[in-house]
Amino acid sequence: MQDRGPAAYIAEFVGTAALVFFITLAVSIFLAGPRTPQNPNPFTDWSVIGLVHVLVLFVLIQTLAVASGAHLNPAITAALTVLRQIKPPDAGIYILAQLSGAVAGALLTKALLTDFTHADIVHFGATSVSEDTLDGKTGLGMLAEGLGTFILVWAVVGVAVSPRAAKDWAALAIGGALGMAVMVIGPLTGAGLNPARSFGPALVAHEFGGAGKFLLVYVLAPVVGGLVAALLYSNMLMAPGATGEKPMEPVG
Repeated sequence: MQDRGPAAYIAEFVGTAALVFFITLAVSIFLAGPRTPQNPNPFTDWSVIGLVHVLVLFVLIQTLAVASGAHLNPAITAALTVLRQIKPPDAGIYILAQLSGAVAGALLTKALLTDFTHADIVHFGATSVSEDTLDGKTGLGMLAEGLGTFILVWAVVGVAVSPRAAKDWAALAIGGALGMAVMVIGPLTGAGLNPARSFGPALVAHEFGGAGKFLLVYVLAPVVGGLVAALLYSNMLMAPGATGEKPMEPVG
């Protein structure tokens, strides 16, 4: 298994900061905001926000994968740790770097949009379980976040980890998986699909929506969804004899 070093840790910090900055900036500008008497039917074009996710993740994977693998997401790091693609001590440092980067990215958004009142109304891109579509229910929010992260990690394992993958398409496939999930899951939970992405703006805006609910919906559910995707894919398609080809091996 390959050892990671300072360059990888810095790449995870910088990459997650950039990811969260562009996502929260897009959400702060394009999210319609809460339902009010003056705005009885708020509507957000999640296709625009989803496209931002596709493009920023594509760029970051293309430029940072060589340094760190461009996890940029604790759920992905946890899944790849289980698949022995990264050592647990390195994974712990990765997650700390990702959480720190997410806070830095959210702070940049807040600094840039300090005078933009609407950004404060939508809590600088903080995620929350929709009262309109899910009635604010924690269980439904967990299901949505888990399923969205499942498809993201499924793509990561399928195109970036599998020894039979066409890796030239990895960045586009992973970015596309995230963007697709955001377009669908966004109206339900804000589509965190990444504990760091949810943590950064929640901390900066002081908008967790309840610590227990946040931990269940935006931390536990994505991690579980990612682990299920990784284990299912590896056992179905990369286990010895699953397809008659060479199985996946640890990195290094």
